[in-house]
Amino acid sequence: MGQVAVLFRLMPTGVDTDMRALGESVRGALPPGVTLRGLQVKDIAYGLKALLLSVVMGDAGGVLQATEEALSKLPHVESVEVMEEGLL
Repeated sequence: MGQVAVLFRLMPTGVDTDMRALGESVRGALPPGVTLRGLQVKDIAYGLKALLLSVVMGDAGGVLQATEEALSKLPHVESVEVMEEGLL
C-alpha cells in the first residue's frame, strides 16, 4: 500500500473564528492512520483566513472521504476543499 499526501483548505464560518483553536481541534479529528504534516493560516480577503492542512495517509479506498467528512464536522468550519493530492 502506498502513501498519499493531501493538502486541504478549511474555510471558517466567519472572520471572528479562532484559527489557533481550529488548528488544535483538527489534530483530534483526524481518523486513525492519517498523519498531520503541517498547518498554515493563510489570509484570503477582508480579514477572512483559511487553514491549510497537510496530511499523509494510506491510499486505501475511503480514507480521503472519511478525513474530509471528519474535518467538515468540526465546529466553525464552513467548507473543506482538497487543494492538492499526490502519491509519495
